[in-house]
Amino acid sequence: MAGSSEEAPDYGRGVVIKDNWPGYDLNLFTYPQHYYGDLEYVLLPRGIIVDRIERLAKDIMKDLGYCDILILCVLKGGYKFCMDLVEHLKNISRNSDRFVSMKVDFIRLKSCRNDQAMDEMQIIGGDDLSTLAGKNVLIVKDLVGTGRTMKALLSSIEKHKPNMIKVASLLVKRTPGSDGFRPDSHMRDQ
Repeated sequence: MAGSSEEAPDYGRGVVIKDNWPGYDLNLFTYPQHYYGDLEYVLLPRGIIVDRIERLAKDIMKDLGYCDILILCVLKGGYKFCMDLVEHLKNISRNSDRFVSMKVDFIRLKSCRNDQAMDEMQIIGGDDLSTLAGKNVLIVKDLVGTGRTMKALLSSIEKHKPNMIKVASLLVKRTPGSDGFRPDSHMRDQ
């Protein structure tokens, strides 16, 4: 199964932001004027995010063995991260001796209705999940919180017998309600 729900040691696959991290001084950066007065500090400069996404792409290609990938982008939050990640994956493919075919599909997950949790998660959009059979699937999501939604998505996808499933996330939130799920590749703990 993709990801892990066990507490595993961190092998340097993410940048960890400690709870008491004061952030970087705003005077070190430029930012839009309409944010003046609203921001106190910068937690992660854009350059760190760009570099980490590039490293995630390298780790993903190594993990997948340079094989063809069906990328399943979880909207709405995952769009920008997914497109940046795909661009880095394409650059790696172009500069390797093996072309990696990539197809991107988009889904939305709905697990709440009117702020009430639903018994079952709904997958909205995307191709019929049966097309995932025998494919190498990379799920790209912006944020993993408790992990329950991701586990439900993985369960739905696994029924269609893909060859492999990997999960990449930009952020993993430390939350008391977490079930311990960790994506295969992620940027940092929040």
